[in-house]
Amino acid sequence: MKQLEIDIETFSSVNLKKCGLYKYAESEDFEILLFGYAVDSCEVEVVDLAQGEIIPDEVINALVDNSVTKFAHNANFERVCLSAYLKRHYPNKFTGKYLDPVSWKCTMVWAAYMGLPFSLEAVGTVLGLDKQKLTEGKELIRYFCVPCKPTKANGGRTRNLPYHSPEKWERFKYYNKRDVEVEMLIQQRLSKFPVSDFIWDEYHLDQEINDRGIAVDVEFAKNAVRFDGLAREELTKTIQEITQLDNPNSVMQMKNWLAENGLETESLDKKAVNELLKTAPPQLKRVLEFRQQLAKSSVKKYQAMINAVCSDNRARGMFQFYGANRTGRMSGKLIQLQNLPQNHISDLESARDVVKGGDYELMYMLYDNIPDTLSQLIRTAFIPKKGYKFIVADFSAIEARVIAWLAGEKWRDEVFRNGGDIYCASASQMFGIPVEKNGINGHLRQKGKIAELALGYGGSVGALKAMGALEMGIPEKELKPLVDAWREANPNIVSLWYEVDRAVIKTVIERVTTTVKCLKFTHKSNMLFITLPSGRSLAYAKPRIEENQFGGESVTYKGIGSTKKWERLESYGAKFVENIVQGIARDILFYAMKTLSYCRIVATVHDEVIIEAKPDVSVGTICEQMGRTPPWAEGLLLRADGYECKFYKKE
Repeated sequence: MKQLEIDIETFSSVNLKKCGLYKYAESEDFEILLFGYAVDSCEVEVVDLAQGEIIPDEVINALVDNSVTKFAHNANFERVCLSAYLKRHYPNKFTGKYLDPVSWKCTMVWAAYMGLPFSLEAVGTVLGLDKQKLTEGKELIRYFCVPCKPTKANGGRTRNLPYHSPEKWERFKYYNKRDVEVEMLIQQRLSKFPVSDFIWDEYHLDQEINDRGIAVDVEFAKNAVRFDGLAREELTKTIQEITQLDNPNSVMQMKNWLAENGLETESLDKKAVNELLKTAPPQLKRVLEFRQQLAKSSVKKYQAMINAVCSDNRARGMFQFYGANRTGRMSGKLIQLQNLPQNHISDLESARDVVKGGDYELMYMLYDNIPDTLSQLIRTAFIPKKGYKFIVADFSAIEARVIAWLAGEKWRDEVFRNGGDIYCASASQMFGIPVEKNGINGHLRQKGKIAELALGYGGSVGALKAMGALEMGIPEKELKPLVDAWREANPNIVSLWYEVDRAVIKTVIERVTTTVKCLKFTHKSNMLFITLPSGRSLAYAKPRIEENQFGGESVTYKGIGSTKKWERLESYGAKFVENIVQGIARDILFYAMKTLSYCRIVATVHDEVIIEAKPDVSVGTICEQMGRTPPWAEGLLLRADGYECKFYKKE
């Protein structure tokens, strides 16, 4: 046996969506109902475990044999569930915590690599397979795989078993078989576009990080949830006393009350409330400030942590490999570490100790805005295991460095080489005068910063506004001159946008291979590929040239849009450059993670890694190794900065 195709159907009373896969699979009532498989792409077999059938010994042996490649769609699910199954039923064959991911491959990852949708059903539809995933599957899963509500009609049972509906059970077995068949067809269809071994190595590293998980201070998180509930009760009561409203959370009721008191507003979103606070009279201002505190939803992450932690108080399965469809970056799941609030309070550790101690009265006495304080403490709920510390390291201005290297913008390279501040240097280059942080012409640094953040990928006045330029006090009349000054200071980056645009259009129209710098553009089987310096390719399905809103030529392709639907998307040179730069930054991060794989990496957030390290490991050593330039990016100037902490935080 060389390859095993797998699809399983399972039951657990744990809510998979809310609690995550790892907690789902460790529950006492977890079981595998059906085991569909095919050996070396032969006929699909379904083992009815729920009715006493047994998986053949050769297949059990293959599951623990790393010389046999296991394929599944969203293979993380099959691997973790089968780990729990083997540990329970075959302790003589498997004694580990999770099956080694090194022999597993995933058709979902393969599809994502090709710029296709994630779900098995959507991939099958997009590829136009002869056999499609059965649409009735969701109803069958609801019937057999999750607990049911006890009713008089069903005899008060809390679960549906095969004998409760033999006809549905037979359809469920056929559904399981069809899923394996669809997975095999996806492999056949994508076989002309194999995923490189080094990408699978990255996937295996991602799986190791997901398996390892990160420790959560559960007592602290539970106290935070309790504190938040008490604070909300008091805030609601106070607002009710002032306004006499039944429900202060009601937008309509609050807008009407404000209007009755002389303050008209169309919206009560964060931006609108911030504007209202500038002119509101004292009593209305007080109500709006209290309502802002009530609107803090980030503390829900504490509950997400409590839901997700496994029996050893570690949260697992928080990262989706290739989650960002266009660039291949990882995305977050469950607790979503990618969008945690920042911490700015000076007494972070003291505030944490108050919550940890469970003394709400002390919290109320020390902090005016409890929801905001709890929000800033969210990161600190993540802790290293006993006897270890966290080392947090990330790349300094990674995208700015990559685009400068790619475009050949030498003055920017000099800034990085000399350890300068890119925002000051950008302002200096734009305005032709020296700019120093907290020094000469220091007020211009803010303009340099917002220009850097908004304009690198073709952004103009709209991008500056979206980045908050007006709120920062930059007059609207200065925005267009700011765009012009930045582009004039960065001619090679601007040139790169147009070079990439021309290369993509030429490749799509003429079906020829073109190159720009160290990038290669190819067209194959109705796919556009942009090969990055690492050897990894960005994929765009069914590209074509269409007229854009300005009457010029524009490249469109099929992909997952902002509505999460498969649709035709429009792109252009600067947007492709953004994908390319972020893709290269992603490859640099994975290169660094591979070199640091001997460390206990527990999480990665954007361009940052969190390592659970022994006390004698130095931050300098980690940063030096992380900042090494990959061999495929000669001349790229990298730098990693880091710090150590006894709980996760932003320094």
